[in-house]
Amino acid sequence: MQATVPSSATNLGFKNLLETFTVEVRSAENRPLNVPLIAPFTIATSRLDKVENVAIRIELKNGCVGWGEAPILPFVTAEDQPTAMAKAKEACEMLRSCSFMTLGALLGEICDLLPGHQFASEGLMCFIRLLLQLKVRAGVEMALIDAAAKSIGVPLWRLFGGASNTIPIVSPAEAAALASKYHKQGFKTLKLKVGKNLKADIEVLQAIRAAHPDCSFILDANEGYRPEEAIEVLEKLHEMGVTPVLFEQPVHRDDWEGLGCVSHFAKSKYGVSVAADESCRNLADVKKIVQGELADVVNIKLAKVGVLGALEIIDLARASGLDLMIGGMVETRLAMGFAGHLAAGLGCFKFVDLDTPQLLAEDPVLDGYEVLGAVYKFTNATGHGSFLNWENVACGNTDVLKWKSRPAGL
Repeated sequence: MQATVPSSATNLGFKNLLETFTVEVRSAENRPLNVPLIAPFTIATSRLDKVENVAIRIELKNGCVGWGEAPILPFVTAEDQPTAMAKAKEACEMLRSCSFMTLGALLGEICDLLPGHQFASEGLMCFIRLLLQLKVRAGVEMALIDAAAKSIGVPLWRLFGGASNTIPIVSPAEAAALASKYHKQGFKTLKLKVGKNLKADIEVLQAIRAAHPDCSFILDANEGYRPEEAIEVLEKLHEMGVTPVLFEQPVHRDDWEGLGCVSHFAKSKYGVSVAADESCRNLADVKKIVQGELADVVNIKLAKVGVLGALEIIDLARASGLDLMIGGMVETRLAMGFAGHLAAGLGCFKFVDLDTPQLLAEDPVLDGYEVLGAVYKFTNATGHGSFLNWENVACGNTDVLKWKSRPAGL
C-alpha cells in the first residue's frame, strides 16, 4: 500500500520525498527508553511515576540514522512496555526484510502491519490493542522520515513547509510555587491539570491566580468532569475574574453530547474555546466534531494518530475552520522535537503544548532543538537533529542508566 499525503503537504517537499526517495534499510532496532520523572505526573484518570517508552533506531544503507520514540502509558493503552517492544521488534524485522522501496510505499507497509483506530470495530480490547500499535507506528514513522530527511540534507521544519524555525510553548503548573518558577522563565500561559476534584481544582486555581494575576490559563480536564461540573468550573472562574484561554477535553471522550454542550456554553457565555483531545482519535472523530460543531479546537498528538494521520487531520481541520493544537504524551525530546519541527514547519498551530521533557529528571537525548525560555528554536541540523547514545540504551536494563543531568531551568 502506498502512503498518501493530504493536499496541505503537497507543496512542502514531503509529498515529493514520499514518492521519489528510495529507502534501503541496513538495520532497525528498538530498545526500552526508561527515564525517571521529577515528580509523579498526575491527570484526572491516573498517575505516572516514570517514563517507560520505546526508542527506535533505523539506519539506512547510505549511513543515515533516524530516531523515533513510542510513548507507553498503561492507563491509556492498558498495555505495558514489553508488549510494545514486541510490536516494535516485529516492525523492525519487517523493515530489515524490505529493500528498495519508496518512502511512501514503505510507510504504507508499516501502516498495514500496525493499523490504527480506523479498524477498531471489535470492541474495547481491540481498540486498546490498536491504540498501542499506532503509538509504535508513530515511532517507526518518525525514525524513517528522520533518516530520509537526513539523506537529502534537510531539517524537518523545512521539509514540512519552513514557515518558521521557532515555536512558543506552554507549561503545566500544579501550584502557585510551580507557577512562579515557570513565570520567571518567561511563560505567560500556564496549563493546569484539573478534573480530579472540583473543589480542589478551584482552590489551586485561586492560589495561582493570587500569586500571578497576569498569567493566562489553559485548563486540561483529561475527561475528568461531567458536563455540569465543567460548566460550574467556568462559572467559578468567571466569579474570580478569570477567563481561560482554552478548556481542553472537559468530559469523557465518548460523551459527544456533553462535549458539544460545554463547548457551546463556554463559547457563547464567556468566549472560551473548548478543545477535543481524547475525543480526537482519528479522521472520523474530527469529521464528527466538524459536522456537529462539538469543539473549537482539536489537539493532535503524533503518538495518537501517527505522522501521516496527523497531516490528514490538519488538512481537514484547516479546511473546516477548526483551530489546531499540538501536544504529546509523556515523551523525551526525541518525540517532542519531531512534533516541534512539524508545528514550526507548518506554522498553523494556535496552541503548542510540547513541554513534557521538562517533567523528566534526566535527559537521555543529545543535541536537537534549543530551549530559549518559553521558545523552542530549531537549527539547520538535518532531520530532527536529536539522537540517543545507543550503546547506553542497554537492552532491557535502562533503569540503571544515569543519563546526563538536566540543566538548571530546563
